Amino acid sequence: MRCIISENTNPCFNLASEEVLLKSRTQDYFLIYRNRPSIVVGKHQNTLAEINLPYVEEKGIVVVRRISGGGTVFHDLGNLNFAFITSGREGELVDYKQHTLSIIQAMKKLGLVVKLGKRNELLLGNKKISGTASHVFKNRVMHHGTLLFSSQMKDLSRALKAKSGRFEDRAVKSIRSEVTNIREHLTEKMEVDEFQKVLFDSVLLALNGSIYQYDENDLREIAQLVESKFSSWEWNFGYSPRYQFSKALPYGEGEVAIHMNVEKGIIREISIKGNFLGSKDIHALEELLVGSIHDPQTIRMRLSHIRVEEYIRGLGNELLLSGMF
Repeated sequence: MRCIISENTNPCFNLASEEVLLKSRTQDYFLIYRNRPSIVVGKHQNTLAEINLPYVEEKGIVVVRRISGGGTVFHDLGNLNFAFITSGREGELVDYKQHTLSIIQAMKKLGLVVKLGKRNELLLGNKKISGTASHVFKNRVMHHGTLLFSSQMKDLSRALKAKSGRFEDRAVKSIRSEVTNIREHLTEKMEVDEFQKVLFDSVLLALNGSIYQYDENDLREIAQLVESKFSSWEWNFGYSPRYQFSKALPYGEGEVAIHMNVEKGIIREISIKGNFLGSKDIHALEELLVGSIHDPQTIRMRLSHIRVEEYIRGLGNELLLSGMF
């Protein structure tokens, strides 16, 4: 097995590297990497329904979709990520117990008793330290997961905080669990880079692996996939299943109710209702918004040449925008 430590902390790069190693290579790989602050959503999730968008934008947190299913996770440099990419026989590819065994054994060397939970998460005591997911491609499979070592829990909870609007869809929903950082349970102090080395060396030995570094072909293919897929709005947001969004927006003179139907990230229908007055027809404002992607900057641009207050007295452009997320 080829064992890789990625020094790149760009989540788009690291998720693209997983796909390249899974779909364009035939060897077996073990990969470890860390990402700068980011939110990684599951393949079948509604991105906007999972994230606290104002907080994410304020903090400049990257949002990216992975190719495996499961729920949304928060990454930062105190969070270690691992991936096992192997070949096998159809019907025998997905085996969380087998692919997390070397991780559990590495934890044991540090004096930690870790077990695989019912949802294939890794538990330290009764608290979650790792979420895992898998993706099958032909005769190959990727099992990957997170390891909370010294992650900023306050950032985690704020970034994934529930929104005041209501989403209705068939997307996979995240299940929130009580989590803990591994570092809090160690008898000897250790930093995340030391932990990364201990884990890597332990798996390298257990799997009789060899150290591997990306070559020029690897890096070129990864860069192409970052550009075409993992850094694109179409994949990270537009791939979300069709959904409806509703929100009651109070303002100085009353309240408006906003309802939208969104497909492939594009607003197909929108209704804005309430007991309000305006000098212009509200239907003209609705028609202006239909066809826009459900993205704050794009909608802000659409509204930039009008005054929403002319359609809804007392309601400004930015306040209307806040009611659409």
